[in-house]
Amino acid sequence: MNPHSLTPVLRVLRLCLHLMVAALLALAAGRAVADHAPDGPAVIGAAGVLALVYALGPVLPKVSAAPAAAALWLVAVLAVWATLVLLTPDGVWLAFPLFFVQLHLLPLRWALPVVAVTTAVAVGGFGWHAGTLTIGTVLGPALGAAVAVAVVLGYQALYRESEQRRRLIEELTVARSDLAAAERTAGVLAERERLAREIHDTLAQGLSSIQLLLRAAERALPGRPESALGHVRHAREAAVDNLAEARRFVRALSPPGLEHGSLPAALERLCETTARTTGLAVHCHVSGTPAALPTPHEVALLRIAQSALANTVRHAAAHRAELTLSYMDTEVALDVVDDGTGFRPSEVPAPGADTGGGGFGLAAMRARARALHGTFVVESAPGEGTAVAVTLPVADPSPPAPPPAGTGTAPTGTGSAPSDTGTAQIASSDPPDPSEQART
Repeated sequence: MNPHSLTPVLRVLRLCLHLMVAALLALAAGRAVADHAPDGPAVIGAAGVLALVYALGPVLPKVSAAPAAAALWLVAVLAVWATLVLLTPDGVWLAFPLFFVQLHLLPLRWALPVVAVTTAVAVGGFGWHAGTLTIGTVLGPALGAAVAVAVVLGYQALYRESEQRRRLIEELTVARSDLAAAERTAGVLAERERLAREIHDTLAQGLSSIQLLLRAAERALPGRPESALGHVRHAREAAVDNLAEARRFVRALSPPGLEHGSLPAALERLCETTARTTGLAVHCHVSGTPAALPTPHEVALLRIAQSALANTVRHAAAHRAELTLSYMDTEVALDVVDDGTGFRPSEVPAPGADTGGGGFGLAAMRARARALHGTFVVESAPGEGTAVAVTLPVADPSPPAPPPAGTGTAPTGTGSAPSDTGTAQIASSDPPDPSEQART
């Protein structure tokens, strides 16, 4: 009965139990005095001794901590109580609170026999003082014991269920904390990957262009100062664009190429800039009817085009590149084809491989396409050039046309053949080879 280990409900029940014992002892002593019974002093003495022994239980720590000490204390209480029952029938009423004490302190396999013995003593006390046993004198203590056992067992079952729920709530709280931590970690990793793609497709490519232009200017000096000046001007323009990209990272806005125009216009400017700064013949074509696309789609397509053209300039040794943007009913496709040296996609190193810092371009382009539930395909072979194709799904913005009056059939749409752009349209939805992870 350690008060520090009890719940508030148990503390209240414990206090009520102690008050009940005190009241019943006072009742037995008071009636002995009021009735002027010949054994009144003995009853008062037994009641006082029982009160003293009972009061020692809550204040002795070993009673609640050690089962042996609790058993000895109960034996002492029951012995004094049995003496009180022999002296007065009023002592029998103390059996009811004693049932709860026994069930609380002893294991159930020991508590039930002790409760049965206490019930038998109470019934015997009634018979001793009444001179006979009746149904009432037997059923009274028996029903009291049954009620006490039922209450204690019911409370224990509720307590166990409450403890199980508490543990379950604690486990759920820990699991939710772990899940939140995992989500935060996944978000950090996803953001790092996104920033890596953004930096690779913008700042890294721009700095690479500036480096090529400055090298060209260095080679042109001092014999061709005008040509060197043109390369320096182009490098300055590229630096201005890179500065705008860096500021966009801070503002978290869309690419500068899309801020004041459409995606086709941004791609056209990209082709013009690439052709002007690198000498590569780049042509941009638009197939189908241009339509407004979600911002993530436009950003992904522009970034993929930038990365693909940068790969062509740096690795393909190409003379010509064709960029085609195709608008369809439920898809938008981007194709970048060059006539360069080509490569074997199966031999492309994985991102992060020890290849001098390369191996991220194709992986970044493929990740952008997959993030928007699109497909990304690379076809190339040594000496046959390279074709990069990405297809993104988009919602059809046009509602279905109503059927003509009186016909009951819907009009059939007429499809237009794609324009001849001289490019190879790649329509393959097969998953790419895992080795085609990067080319940069």
